[in-house]
Amino acid sequence: MTPDRDRLVGRLRAGPETVAALAVRAAARRARHPEGWSEREIVAHLVSVDRDVFQVRLGDLAGDTEPQWSWVEPGAEPGHASLAVLVRRFASVREATIAHLATLDDAGRARSGVHAVYGRLDVAALLGIAVDHDSEHIAELARRAG
Repeated sequence: MTPDRDRLVGRLRAGPETVAALAVRAAARRARHPEGWSEREIVAHLVSVDRDVFQVRLGDLAGDTEPQWSWVEPGAEPGHASLAVLVRRFASVREATIAHLATLDDAGRARSGVHAVYGRLDVAALLGIAVDHDSEHIAELARRAG
């Protein structure tokens, strides 16, 4: 991997632990339902985005054709899962996302796809978007956690 990709993967790897700590603290401080998604819904959304967006797109780069991606915004339906279950699920799904990177050969790492909003994205750009996405939700959880 390149130094930039290593840095991004490191940030992705740290995301679930940070999310878990902040989500638990935010949920404990909350006296009423917050505006927007609950902590459970935020974590459920992070699980869905990793599984249904980033893993799929990394898998697309393993193919021979240039992928075309539309905007996808997975919901935040936690079902009956507790916050503890959801943060463990996020850690597991994130490890699978990182494992997807290891399945890409040199050609896959060099490929790119075209996103309807972001334009041409290679692996590093996809990872950057994933890190930015985590950062947005981590910032929200940090505000709630105090």
